[in-house]
Amino acid sequence: MTFGALILKNLLRHRVRTLLTAVGIAIGIMTVIALGAVATGARQAAGGMLQSGGSDLLVAQKGASDLTFSSMPTRQAARLDRRGDVAWAHPVLLDVSKVGSNPYFVAFGMRLADLAEAPPPLVAGRVPRRADQVLLGDRGARDLGVGVGGTVEIQRTRFRVAGLFHVGTTWQDGGAYVPLVSLQRAARKPGVVTGAYVRVAAGRDAGAVGEAIEAADPQLVAIADVDDMAEVDQGIEAIDGLNLAISLLAVGIGAIGVMNTMVMSVFERTREIGILRAVGWRGRRVVRMIVGESIAVCLIAFVVGLGLGALATEAVTLVPAIGAVLEPAYTVAVMVRALVVALVVALVGAAYPAIRAARLLPMEALRHE
Repeated sequence: MTFGALILKNLLRHRVRTLLTAVGIAIGIMTVIALGAVATGARQAAGGMLQSGGSDLLVAQKGASDLTFSSMPTRQAARLDRRGDVAWAHPVLLDVSKVGSNPYFVAFGMRLADLAEAPPPLVAGRVPRRADQVLLGDRGARDLGVGVGGTVEIQRTRFRVAGLFHVGTTWQDGGAYVPLVSLQRAARKPGVVTGAYVRVAAGRDAGAVGEAIEAADPQLVAIADVDDMAEVDQGIEAIDGLNLAISLLAVGIGAIGVMNTMVMSVFERTREIGILRAVGWRGRRVVRMIVGESIAVCLIAFVVGLGLGALATEAVTLVPAIGAVLEPAYTVAVMVRALVVALVVALVGAAYPAIRAARLLPMEALRHE
């Protein structure tokens, strides 16, 4: 019998115990996969929003607890356009409201000239040319059942759809670009914007330009990538922290379950281990057997957890209010994190049982009843 076959045989001796242990670990893996996919999707969506229209930076109010709470006068944002190290700066007002069945419809208020200069990728129609027109995301159009020439009501103001766009992120494709003055009036925020999309001048470094903008006005912060979002939005940082906490919790609970299973297995097979030691097995080979059994259980749990995690995440996104703002991303990094959790659970859970089994003396083990 091969070493691998022996490990499998040992696990199948107590099928119910092995299955229950694997299921417990799989639930932890499921949570790690689901939350990791959500966090990654949120980061990708935020990254897409930061680079809207080909911008390099998003300049906003420093210290805002949420990006939508950032506030600055329109003229302050427009002044960025006059800097020598800036190719263009487009003031933007972000407004979140309920439109149709979507309670988190994001409206991007931009000046018509700016929208024409750097429009999102169009799939139908054209960019708005009048204050009563909008550019609607294709996902939003699908959810609302409207197309080019139709109408949509945003903040109790009716707009006609001039065109449709597709960026590839849920937040943007489920929302709309609205003429800035019209959105300011509808949202009752005259003369106020959230920030400004900035494209740096040719040959300039975006990071250096961002630092110069911040130095010129300490009330502003220049965001170049998602990692800088913590300056104005704690949401993504909170999701990352929760993801780490869940991973550690899964390791702790899973390790206890594996340890319980392996300790029981070692206790029940004391005489068998004594026989193996008597016929020449070294302590480290016994350790390999126990650790191998633990890893096998956790790898089974990992595979099951992958499937459960994907199913759970997709089930949650079927809720309209959640699916409107959440698009999970199953990246390699998410899978690797889950696999690492499974392997750590296996090693931590097998440590004590393996050491105990390796220390069993053949004569004492053979006398065990």
